Amino acid sequence: MNIRLLMLDIDGTIAGESNEVTAPVKQAIAKIQANGIQVALATGRMYHSALRFHQAIGSQLPIIAYNGAWVQCPITGTHHQHFPVSGAIALELLDYFEQPRWNQEIEIHCYIDDRLYVQDVTPRTQAYQQRSGIEPVVVGDLRDILNLPTTKVLAIGQPQLMDKLLKELQQVYPRDQLYLTQSTEIYFEATHPQASKGYATRFLAEELLGLEASQVMAIGDNFNDAEMLEYVGLGVAMGNAPTAVQKMAQWVAPTVEQDGVAMAIEEFLLNC
Repeated sequence: MNIRLLMLDIDGTIAGESNEVTAPVKQAIAKIQANGIQVALATGRMYHSALRFHQAIGSQLPIIAYNGAWVQCPITGTHHQHFPVSGAIALELLDYFEQPRWNQEIEIHCYIDDRLYVQDVTPRTQAYQQRSGIEPVVVGDLRDILNLPTTKVLAIGQPQLMDKLLKELQQVYPRDQLYLTQSTEIYFEATHPQASKGYATRFLAEELLGLEASQVMAIGDNFNDAEMLEYVGLGVAMGNAPTAVQKMAQWVAPTVEQDGVAMAIEEFLLNC
């Protein structure tokens, strides 16, 4: 096995309840970097929310943010890719979410130019703000800003509701029209069809680094990691991942709270 690139998700993978990267994970990453293996982040988070994790793991590569809709290098400032959602589709989604059966149950976040726009600040938004470190911009009507390139539309609600929402909208929008996924059980995410961690990882590996899929390892914990895990030569799911995601992987690591990433690195990249 000749792994030259390790792709890491953030939440539920390198960052657990503490919202920080633990010392054992940092140390394991530093060891493989010293051996010439490069490490990059692929996250559903906003680009600016991912920056401190990029610094924490000492990555020298671009960040894949918004599930692949945004690829930018913090070191050079180069903005490699941006795939915004169609303005017409963003408005359709807003209309859909405002149906009476959804309206009181979910709240909507819109991401434009790496800023978060909300209709009002709720307890869920405050929890998101605390974890992401991002200050939301409050607007009276989200339609007023959806004429701008919208990177991602996020709906937040109870798990069963988000699962139902995902299944319904996947019947409305085929994969080649809109990428729909969940990054956690309460987050439903909509991005451009070319925006997925799988597409972005392929771009980073093949176009920027000249690597093959067989030379890439990825670790993730949720459905928005699925296409990345399927693309790479070695896909690892966290022990806290849903069962369906674990079945997509070639190996299941311990949970994020058990420093599963450090153990996966030890298993495949330091003891091989």
